[in-house]
Order: sequence, then C-alpha cells, then structure tokens
Amino acid sequence: MKRYLFLYITILLCGSTLVNAADPEESTSYAWRLLSPLGLREEAPMDTLLYNYYQGAIPSAISPAFATTGNQGSVGQNMIFMQREPMSDFFFRDAKSAWLPSLESMRFFNTRIPMTHVSYNTGGGRETAQDYLRMLFSGNFSRRGQIGAVFNYPYSKGSYNYQAAKGFTWGLSGSYTGDRYEFQGFFNISNMLNKENGGITDDLYILDPAELQGGVSSINSKSIPTNLTASHNRVKAKQFYMNHRYKVGFWRDIKDDTDSVVGREYVPVSSFIWTFDYKTSSHRFTNTNAQEEADFWENHYVSATGTRDYTSYSSMQNTLGVSLLEGFNKYAKAGLAAFITHELRKYNQTEDSIPIAGEDRPDVLTPYPYDTKVAPKATENLLYVGAQLTKQQGSLLNYEATAKIGLIGPAAGEVIADGKVSTHIRLLGDTVSITGYGHFSNKSAPYLMNHYFSNHFIWENDFGKIRRVRFGGVLDIPHTSTNINVGVENVQNYIYFNSDALPTQHGGNVQVFTAQLQQDFRFRALNWRNTLIYQTSSDETVIPIPKFAVYSNLYLMFRIAKVLQVQFGVDLNYYSKYKAPGYQPSTMAFYNQREIDCGNYPFMNAYINMKLSRARFYVLFSHVNQGMFGGNDYFSMPHYPLNPRRFQMGVAVDFNN
Repeated sequence: MKRYLFLYITILLCGSTLVNAADPEESTSYAWRLLSPLGLREEAPMDTLLYNYYQGAIPSAISPAFATTGNQGSVGQNMIFMQREPMSDFFFRDAKSAWLPSLESMRFFNTRIPMTHVSYNTGGGRETAQDYLRMLFSGNFSRRGQIGAVFNYPYSKGSYNYQAAKGFTWGLSGSYTGDRYEFQGFFNISNMLNKENGGITDDLYILDPAELQGGVSSINSKSIPTNLTASHNRVKAKQFYMNHRYKVGFWRDIKDDTDSVVGREYVPVSSFIWTFDYKTSSHRFTNTNAQEEADFWENHYVSATGTRDYTSYSSMQNTLGVSLLEGFNKYAKAGLAAFITHELRKYNQTEDSIPIAGEDRPDVLTPYPYDTKVAPKATENLLYVGAQLTKQQGSLLNYEATAKIGLIGPAAGEVIADGKVSTHIRLLGDTVSITGYGHFSNKSAPYLMNHYFSNHFIWENDFGKIRRVRFGGVLDIPHTSTNINVGVENVQNYIYFNSDALPTQHGGNVQVFTAQLQQDFRFRALNWRNTLIYQTSSDETVIPIPKFAVYSNLYLMFRIAKVLQVQFGVDLNYYSKYKAPGYQPSTMAFYNQREIDCGNYPFMNAYINMKLSRARFYVLFSHVNQGMFGGNDYFSMPHYPLNPRRFQMGVAVDFNN
C-alpha cells in the first residue's frame, strides 16, 4: 500500500510541476560518457524519450536473450555473445553487472539549468511486490562546471519463494571544462543483496502442475518448494574515478566578416593527462541451514553445517598521458597520445585454518584436494604502456584506436588493442553511416580463476593467456530504418565453468559469428520495430548460445489533444532452444550443463506508455501470454522459471527549473 501512496504523491507532484513550470530551452542540454584510458568524451543520449520506458521493469528485457534467475535486481548473463563483456578480475560482480554502475555506464550532463529526474516503478501483490526507485540530479554551478548525483533502489520480494533481492546504489559526480583545465570525476557506492533459492525442486510445478497436484492445474508460484531457504549473496562495490587534463596552447583572435577582431579564443595544442581509478568489490555468501548444506553441495572444506564465504578485491590504477590535440590547425587532422598505466591489485579470501589432512581434520569435511593451501591474501603489480590515435571532428571520416602492452607482473606479455572507424556516404538521397570495429587481446587469466578457496569450491590452476580477435561492421540506413551489424570473434584458451561448476580452459579455438538486423516499419500511427539476431558457436560445449533471438514490438503511437503522447502495443522476446547455463549460488557462477534445454518460448508484454510534457508513465501486463499460448516451458535457466503474469506501472518526471 505504501508504494501506491508514494506513486500517487509523485503523480501529484508531476501535475503541480506541469502546471506551474514553463518548459525551458533544451537545445543546449547534452550528455556524454568517457572513453578509457584517457577520458576522451563521446556523446551519449539523454533519457527523456517516451519509447519503451516500461522495459526497465522487466528483468528479462535487458537483452533479447538473457539468462536470469527471474527476479529484478538479481543475477543474470547476456546470452548474446557479442554483447557480453569478458570475465572481469572479480567474477562475482559479473553476475550483477546489469544493476551495478561502471565507467562505461556513467553519464555526465550539461543542462545549463538544474535537472532532476525521478522515476518509480511498482508491480505485483503483497507477497510478490517489485519496486524500483531511481533519482538523478545534475546542475551547473557555472557555464563550465557541473555537479551531479544519482540514487537507485531496486527491491523485489520475488515471484517464487526465497528469491527476494534488493540493492542500494548512490553516487556523486562533477565536471569542469575550462580553456586550460578539464576535470571529470565520480564516486559510486553499491550494495546488492539477494536470497538464493537454488531453483525450484521439480520443474513439473511449471510444466505440468496437475501431475504433482492430483489433477489441479493451477498453482500459486509462492507455494512451489525451492532447493534452498537460508542462503544469501551480498556484493558490495565502490569506485572513485578522476580524470584531469591540462591543456597547453595559444590565444587566437576571432574576426568577423569585415576582418574586425570581435574576441579571442584559446586554442589548445597539447595536453597532459592524469587518470585515477580506484575500485573495491567484495562478495559474501552465507548459508545457515545444515540439512540443505549437506543436500545441495557435494564438498565441504570448512564446515558441513553452514557457510560464510568472503572474498574481496581492490584495484588502484594511475594513468599518465601526454597528447597532441586534434584540430589546433588545418594540418592537425587527428589526435595522438601516449600513456603509461600502473595498477595495484589486492585480493583477500576466506582462510582455512583447519589442517589439510590427518587426525585433526574432522571426518565430516571433504579432504583438501591440494598439498598446499590457497593463499588468503595476494597482491599484483601491473605496468602498461600504450598509445591512442583519434579523429572525432571529421565530416567524412572518424576513427579511434587504442593499444597497450603489458611490461611488469601478470601484465607482462599482454597486448590489448581496440579500434573503430566510421564514415558517412550519400545513398538514394539519404546519408548512410558505415562503421567498422576490431579488437585484439592477449590477456592473462584473472587471478581468481587460478587461485580460489571457499567452503564448497577450491581450485588451483595455471591457466594460459586468453587470446581474442574480433572484427565486424555496422551499416545504418536512416531512410529505411535499417541497421545491420555483422561480426565474428575467435577465442583461444577460453575460460568457462564446466558441468561441475569449476573453471576450465579450452585449449583450442572457438569461433562465434553474429549477424543482427534492426528493421523498423511505420505507417501513420502504426509502428513495428524488430531486432533479429543470428549467432552460431563452433563449439557449443564451450560457448553455448541460442542460434536465433528476436525482439519485436508492434504499437500505435499517437497524440491526444495534441499534448498527451501515447504508445500502445504488445512486444515479444523469443530465442531458440539451447543448453542454457546452470547457476551455482555459492560462487554466483554460470556453468555449462548439457542436460536441459531452455528457450523456444515467446515472452510477451502488453502496455500503454504515455508522456505529458515532462512526465512519463505506463501501465503494463508483463508475460501477458502465460497460460494462453506458447506452452508452459518458460524457464530462463534450468530450474529457474521466469516471472508469471503480473500488472505493473510506473512514472518518471523530469523536474527542470
């Protein structure tokens, strides 16, 4: 009831703002994101559009094929391989990456006037409530300086037992763009907690409940028993990032058409850069049910009656660079920079104080599988040198290329290179955009893939470097609303979790080919947007992925009384059957299993999405087709069904004053 009261108050505030505040000029407002490692700016869209605002309330809508335990704020993995980030140095964080802030997702704003964006989504009943409160503030304290703040609070009790998840993320940011000095920085804190139910005990509760209930076909999702009832995962993260740039150049007169001096401008020639990036993450897994401890997990190295695993990680990275800037005269067609990066990483793990073997080791514990113990603490020093070549101001051709080589520590021998090039050509009376991209890396295996200790899993590996080569191209034709993205990647020494949920390295090569078509159609108020993805893996036992994935959205877009914008329609997510990954709660790892297929199920939503001046709001029936057509096999992963049909609604308001 409280969340509906909050929603009602928010709507009243919207109405008050709409009545009393005139719309300011928006043409001067813009947003940008930062490119690693030197903090180059890249334009980013501002989240003020009406289209598909409701999708933030559907966990499975993060990608056309998303493997998830089903709950908002919980774990998941993108099964579109070309969209999936490589394994990070702290692999627990990867499972929650869709809900955690990062440098890539960070946005800076210059709105000229203060901007506050508030959104609140809610749905479900008392026992299955799902709420998501988000706030964003940005304001300029001068023409060149800006400060910002962000707050996110997802909370969901879950549609199934012992599935609740919640998170708390807040952060501060700021930027300053002067003639000589530039600064961009932020500080983010995240605390994500979710219960782990280990999946439902019998898939027939979803596939054929009548067989288990003596002919009764209906079932309350909260009555379905689960494998775990007293397990929790908590992931915490902090990041403090600063990018400083001091520009050296000269002053130049500004002249009008009559050759009269009307002002002066500073023309930077070169710049000196310092980027500081400090990150910490921690993971804690607990289980307090002794019987489930024995039934669900095979191995127990510390305790057979309960688990309290803890792992933490920190990274302090300093990058110093010097650059020759693009455009200071007609011959400076590109920017060129050189940099050096030092990184200090630290790891802390649960320490096993129990003897490895002998009479002092309890009989109820699993024998330690190695002669020596995994070190509870470790430190790594890494050093890279690199260069960056950019062209961002070209009217015909733009490009960006960054390469770095590792010199010291685990980075020794590493090579990482990324690049893209784009151009615009005239075709059939329209401007067509063509972009090519490429990536090459030869990187050491993450430390935690080689050395890890917990109550249920221990491994000591000596994995070799992982080599990846990716290239592809994007064709965008605005006139026909067509976007085509074709790419291929070859991975050698790929690391994945096997059927025992232990990391293993595939010594050969695996190729993944992906072709994506985005095609939109429109006839007056009728719109039909489609994303079709075909992908194939040369070795499904190493990289299992669905071959086909589709997102389709059929809707009407129109105005009422010239002021209320309305989007009314039905959308669909579908992907073909494949050996979906299993999920191991104690390590938050997605592992390859070869027994159960998931997919071949249409997940549909019916919605009304509206925008009135600066307010957006929606009503939604998610999973509207449940029980009507498509069957009952709506499992995202083995033993983890998607959320049943539910009513949801939300509102977002942009307060500008």
